Parts: sequence; C-alpha cells; structure tokens
Amino acid sequence: MMIKTALFDLDDTLLGNMMDQFLPRYFALLAAYARPLFADEQQFIKLLVTATQVAIADTSPSSTVHEAFWAYFAAQSGLDPAEAEPFFDQFYETEFPQLAAVTEARPEAVKVIEGAFDRGWQVVIATNPLFPRRAIEQRLEWAGVPVAVYPYHLVTTYETMHATKPHTAYYQEILDRVGGEPYTTLMVGDDWKNDMVPAGKLGLRRYWVTTEAAPPPDAGRLDGFGSLYQFYEDWIVG
Repeated sequence: MMIKTALFDLDDTLLGNMMDQFLPRYFALLAAYARPLFADEQQFIKLLVTATQVAIADTSPSSTVHEAFWAYFAAQSGLDPAEAEPFFDQFYETEFPQLAAVTEARPEAVKVIEGAFDRGWQVVIATNPLFPRRAIEQRLEWAGVPVAVYPYHLVTTYETMHATKPHTAYYQEILDRVGGEPYTTLMVGDDWKNDMVPAGKLGLRRYWVTTEAAPPPDAGRLDGFGSLYQFYEDWIVG
C-alpha cells in the first residue's frame, strides 16, 4: 500500500533524548527560573505535573492542550496568564537551550526526513504536544531537522492540538488536519504505549523504532520494527 503521509515522533525517534534524564534537568532548570513566582520549588513542580496530567486527560475539541493546562495552572496558582505566560515563554529562549547537552543527534534522522520529502510524503512531526512550539522547534534543531529547513505539513504543539498521546483523538486530529487516510499513513515512533497502540487502533501503518534485541510486544500488529537507520534502509531506500 502506498504511503502518502508519514508521522514521526521526535524524542528517542529522530532525536536521542531519554526522558528519564531529560525531564529531571528540565524541571530543575524551570523551577530555578520560576523562583520569583514560586519560592517553594517542590510545590511548583507538583503543580506543573498535575496541570500537565489534567491537560492530558482533557480531549475536548473545544480547548487546546495549552488552554486546558493554563486554565488549571492559573486557577491553582492564582497567577494571571497574561503576565505569567510571557514570563515562562522567556524561559524557552534563555534557559531551555541548555538541555541540548542532554540530547544526542542521530545523523540518520536527516536522511530519513529528506528521504520522506523526496518520496513526496506529507511529513508530520507527531511529538506529544506537551511543550510550547518554541521548545519543540529547538529540539528539531538539535536533531538537525529544523522547521527553517524542512516544510513540515504539521508540527504538533500544545498551542494547536486538542488532545495528546496516548489518546486516539490525537491521531485522529492529525488525520483530519492533513487530510490523511489511516491506510496510507505511517506512524514512526519508539513508544509502544504512546505511538504504536493508539495509532494501531485507528488503522494506521506503524514502524516501531527500537534498539532492543527483544521482539516487540506484538510484532504481528506492526509493519516493521528496528533502528531508525533500518527504517531508512527499508522504507526510504528500499
């Protein structure tokens, strides 16, 4: 079956970025930055995590992930979003770039993205939309596949999406926005729960990015699995 649209996860797919290392550094940087507003760092992190969980649980098409997050965060903190959002936006310009050191570029990512465009596919960066667009754009820069160079059909961010992974509503929203059909759309990602399972429920084709020698939980439900380089060899070159 011909592929017309390819969805690529970002972290640990196009960009080497182990979340168990990245998130503690991210939270520490953000908590330090937020001290003028939150003297208690642990309380701030707890509120941040809870607000994110609320946003993940909310799949209503009437509110974006950004709106769901800030509705809860503002209500619980008492902050005025009109003042607090610009404050935190600045964090992504001044402090967030430090986190590039925690990540690792994968040279094959450039080959994969360029090859996908060469094949005439619609290319979507289907990263979990829990970050502002600027943070996602920076991670794409670290991966060597920046938005300034590659004309992505869609980059999912918390400002524009109404659902997150692992909800099927997230994948359905992508299909609706790019005019894709499940049987001609391929999801490429490393996370079984967030990427493979929900995409499969909608009938998308799926390639599981893994460096593990162990087989996937259910290989019969996949169109392929292996390293990102193996994907390049099998789906781009081959």
